[in-house]
Amino acid sequence: MLASAVLEHLPARAAWSPGRPSELRHTGVLVRKARSAVTREQPSYLRIVEDIRRRIASGDLHPGDPVPSARRITQDWNVALATATRALATLNAEGVTRSVPGVATVVAPAPTTGTGGRARRGDVELRRDRIVASAVAIADAEGLAQVSMRRIATDLGVATMSLYRHVAGKDELLIYMIDAVLGEERLPKQPPEGWRARLELSSRMQWKGFRRHPWLAPALSITRPQIVINGMRHTEWALSALDTAGLGVEQAMHVHLTLFGFVRGLALSLEPEAQAEQDTGLTSEEWMSTQEEEFLAVLRGGEFPMMGRLFTTDLDLNLDAEFEFGMARMLDGVERYLPDGTTGAAGRGDPAAPAP
Repeated sequence: MLASAVLEHLPARAAWSPGRPSELRHTGVLVRKARSAVTREQPSYLRIVEDIRRRIASGDLHPGDPVPSARRITQDWNVALATATRALATLNAEGVTRSVPGVATVVAPAPTTGTGGRARRGDVELRRDRIVASAVAIADAEGLAQVSMRRIATDLGVATMSLYRHVAGKDELLIYMIDAVLGEERLPKQPPEGWRARLELSSRMQWKGFRRHPWLAPALSITRPQIVINGMRHTEWALSALDTAGLGVEQAMHVHLTLFGFVRGLALSLEPEAQAEQDTGLTSEEWMSTQEEEFLAVLRGGEFPMMGRLFTTDLDLNLDAEFEFGMARMLDGVERYLPDGTTGAAGRGDPAAPAP
């Protein structure tokens, strides 16, 4: 029997209800964003995947029940056949469903251990914070691309579908991951004196977070900011600091995004460098030493005299030094932008700032 025919004869509990995206349960990086917008920005195939997951997790679909066929999905969701096929392939790859030749794609059996169909012990003890901690550990060690529901379930010793009782899918999980790592170090309740000291403190905290978690910078977005409470706390901190310096809230937001954009932009080099070190077995310094002869050969041509002079110095280029230098110069520029008479610290201007 064709899968579509099977679906037409399913009992009411398995009725296909398209377009009902899972409700985001996270609380709320930089500025607000409507929940509906978060859902709309997901690729179509992921919205379909999350809807089917939700129906399985809620009990609307049970192990062995057929899920909608690719053709049925194209009709109900108004998507291309390739999109529907990708959604079903994603569910199969995660072990949520399985293909039964000649029948349909059906909900996969829930994993059990031993006899009697009892759930794994880990399922009973599962909490969202354990899922998030496992995901962060995988991303730190192997990169964000290696984080999947199946991998997390394997590491925790639980059934894959049990994760969906705590998170709706990987997109929501990423929000929780970002919030968790940004909350590892809290901003102090009593801020230091002066807007500059406050921005230095928060920028250094952000840099340390990016250092600990190389996947974090690419995961954050400035153009499509996620609702992450611990990220919003950094924004509020920066706006409050610049408010004391006499800036309006719009000007303050521009300054904040400029400074945060610098910190995040520099941090974007961390993940590819970690991957390159893993792939080559060489640190950046060791790799540079392998390029020295070729670099010198280019310099001998005389086309780059200034770089030739630079090569004879003891300049040590590393990201931590670049962060400190760049942050200081950015704040020097902010100080020049502030209303007349506003200083970087209580009662004194920044001694490192250039003369007018």
